Amino acid sequence: MEITLLGTGAPAGLPRPDCSCAVCATALGPHARAATAVLVDDALLLDLTPGAAFAAARAGHSLGGVRQVLLSHPHDGPAVEVPAGLPQPGRVPDGRELALLTGHRVRAVAMDAGGTGYAVTGPEGQRLLYLPPGAAPAGLEQATAQSYDMVLADVVGRPDALARLRAVGSAGPTTDVVAVHLDHDVPAGPELRRRLAAAGARAVPDGTTLVVGAYEEVPDVPRRTLVLGGARSGKSVEAERRLETFPEVLYVATGGTRSGDTEWAARVAAHRERRPGSWRTAETTDLVPLLAEDGPPVLIDCLSLWLADVMDSVGAWDDAEWAGGGEKLLRERVRELAEAVRSTRRTVVAVSNEVGSGIVPATASGRRYRDELGRVNTAFANECEQVVLVVAGQAVVLRG
Repeated sequence: MEITLLGTGAPAGLPRPDCSCAVCATALGPHARAATAVLVDDALLLDLTPGAAFAAARAGHSLGGVRQVLLSHPHDGPAVEVPAGLPQPGRVPDGRELALLTGHRVRAVAMDAGGTGYAVTGPEGQRLLYLPPGAAPAGLEQATAQSYDMVLADVVGRPDALARLRAVGSAGPTTDVVAVHLDHDVPAGPELRRRLAAAGARAVPDGTTLVVGAYEEVPDVPRRTLVLGGARSGKSVEAERRLETFPEVLYVATGGTRSGDTEWAARVAAHRERRPGSWRTAETTDLVPLLAEDGPPVLIDCLSLWLADVMDSVGAWDDAEWAGGGEKLLRERVRELAEAVRSTRRTVVAVSNEVGSGIVPATASGRRYRDELGRVNTAFANECEQVVLVVAGQAVVLRG
């Protein structure tokens, strides 16, 4: 089964008309995207968009052989003109299945938002799932016997849609995940590729033809990642974003609850509000046994608070205790953590503060903490496939 992506952008296209944002201003040439429309084997058209006939011609195809046109979502704005000879577009009720004379079978998949998804099975059995913008499948409760060969979805806008598919086996390790309905949320080019690669997905230019079921080399999701950044740099958001497409995540909060501290409670509440409801939370600084266990991906937020707790336990703030064995104990704890990261089989994303570039602390204990955090970050980073520095909300890849 062969598909041609006549467009890969959001319903309004990219750049959006009359939008002056930085992403739209730079979405030119190969980075410009028409509204998403998919031509399947020149026989089935998923979503009819303005200029679809011209887009097909530019890609070396024709809409003359299309026998069915299906819409996945309400099309706002002026009515789209139906090219001569093309069937009148429509939507299929949820759960209903169509059998085309070309040998394709199309089943309508219910969504949790306005729109309809379409599961297309080709004449030779290849399986494609196409999801509308801003929506995720609803009612996926039991694992499927076979994963889709390809999924076309709004990976940036609804990463949880991919998480739901992975949770029930509809998207597996060999599923080619292609991002569509791309909007002006993420700059085109390296940043978009980086974000999608972290989710095990990719994007392609308008007019690309893909073979469903053919092997495509997509960068592996890094198994161990360290996200560094200063205060309010966006490092926690970056770390959380990297695991949004996973069905289960264990969020490890190393800072505890701090009873009576209203400012800390507000920070904790803000973090919880951002996290998907399917994530579990563990409040602990005992990271070594946790990393030794098998289980879902782990997000550790953050190593800075882990270090503060360890320094408390070894008496690192007192010069006499530090010189009398506290320093040696701390080094041993850091070594144990690094070894646990090296040997873990879990996917791990850890957050830590980058404090060495700021003001020199006024106290000896503050300078000791700064120095030791630098050593912890270095030891942890040495065991990671990817290390990212977040500055003003922008992620700079240092490794990987």
